[in-house]
Formats: sequence, C-alpha cells, structure tokens
Amino acid sequence: MKLTLLDRWAVSSQQRARRNAMVATTRLTQLRSERREVEEYLAARSAPAVPVVVPPTPPRLAAQR
Repeated sequence: MKLTLLDRWAVSSQQRARRNAMVATTRLTQLRSERREVEEYLAARSAPAVPVVVPPTPPRLAAQR
C-alpha cells in the first residue's frame, strides 16, 4: 500500500504528539516527586504544634477590670 503525503503527515504528527505527551508526563512525575521530597523535608524540620492554653480569669479579677 502506498502512503500519500497526507498519510505520512498524519502518522508523523501522531508520533510527535505521543512523544510530547510522554515527555510532559515524565516531567510532571519528576516535579511531583521533588515536591513530595520538599514537603517531607519541611515536615521533618518543623516543630510540632503545641496548643497554647490560656487559663480563665477568676471571676473576682474579671469584675475589677
């Protein structure tokens, strides 16, 4: 079967599109991996959250204010 110029263009275009998609997918996977590493690093370095407890003011002192 003889391929016409249009047929060759269609095949070539499809191959380029697939290649671009593979390159983009690979790059996005790398970025996700890097982002995950940074998040894990920052989580390991951050101090655990400590709740601040403020004791209630005794009623006697609250009335004087």
